[in-house]
Amino acid sequence: MQRPEEELILMLQKNGVDFTASLPCEKIKTLLEMVGERFHHVPLTREEEGVGICAGAALTGRRPAMFVQSSGIGNMINALLSLTAFYELPLALFVSRRGVYKEKIEAQSPMGRKLPGILTGAGIAWTEIDSFEDLMKVEQELPEVYSRNRIHAFLMSPEVWEGSECGMRSAECGVKGLQTRTRDRWFIPHTASSPILTRYDIINSIAPFLEGKIVVSNLGWPSKELYAIKHQSSNFYMLGSMGMATPIGVGIALTSKKEVIVIDGDGSLLMNPGTLATAAYLAPKNLKILCIDNGAYGSTGNQPTLAGTCVDLEAVARGFGLSNTVKTVKVEDIVNTMRLRQEELTFVHALAVPGNKDVPNIPLHHLEIKRFVQEALRR
Repeated sequence: MQRPEEELILMLQKNGVDFTASLPCEKIKTLLEMVGERFHHVPLTREEEGVGICAGAALTGRRPAMFVQSSGIGNMINALLSLTAFYELPLALFVSRRGVYKEKIEAQSPMGRKLPGILTGAGIAWTEIDSFEDLMKVEQELPEVYSRNRIHAFLMSPEVWEGSECGMRSAECGVKGLQTRTRDRWFIPHTASSPILTRYDIINSIAPFLEGKIVVSNLGWPSKELYAIKHQSSNFYMLGSMGMATPIGVGIALTSKKEVIVIDGDGSLLMNPGTLATAAYLAPKNLKILCIDNGAYGSTGNQPTLAGTCVDLEAVARGFGLSNTVKTVKVEDIVNTMRLRQEELTFVHALAVPGNKDVPNIPLHHLEIKRFVQEALRR
């Protein structure tokens, strides 16, 4: 009889799955090893960022699947609803369901047992996979994930995998292929000085260099200001899912040859900083991340962020492995960096003063935004 992991892999291949992401779980270590070998695979730092990266891949036409354990669903719910479901993007979730079968870690039990109710309450379809024979349910449900742009969670009991062994040493399972990256660091020296530009000023200054590029804009005022300054069909305006701008940009850049620019903010990056580590490891050369750091949550009343007091986001980015970074308060530094031919993943830390420009709301339906960007990606 064929191993259950092999059976599931064949089902994924049959249904055209071509992009995967995961966080480890000891119960599916053999499966993760095989997924990493046979698919375009992204190792994650947090489940939520995986939702954003898979959303970006789905925008380019990929068929993404994520592999997580049940506790990770709690880190994903908002992004699943306000990004994947909201923009009607496909995502298959293969969830290692802990706490229900021979569980030795009691803390896994509450989430594992309540997971069906949580998914039902969130309106996310789910299927229990409790045995080898139950894998046929994946075959039945998976086609609609991609034909109808649905989210579907397959809750996989550890019983399914009993008897399967990882082909690598236990400590290495699931991370095959990771490599150490070393690159020369360079950045524009910047002496401490006070910012004078607003976010609107910065977006306005780079507008000519956004023409025809895929632009992922942080939610709220950044997207509204971008729409007012430089609306184009290739702009992906985020209307929810704070913290997902950079992950979406990473997903698009990994699966497209288009030049991708993310307009992110300090509050958003602080919510999901691990995505900078993921970006540094994957190092898509066609991605620029512009972090406009005004030390405030601009869309909720300009409450201060920790970036305004004790966090240096360029230092964070460099600590996570991004070597091509710029910190500046000067418009000419920002413009010169945006003008440069894209040859390496770039992080621009643009210091700004708080404040929002009085611009109208974006008069586009969210599915219209998705359609425009997908058309731009196909061109």
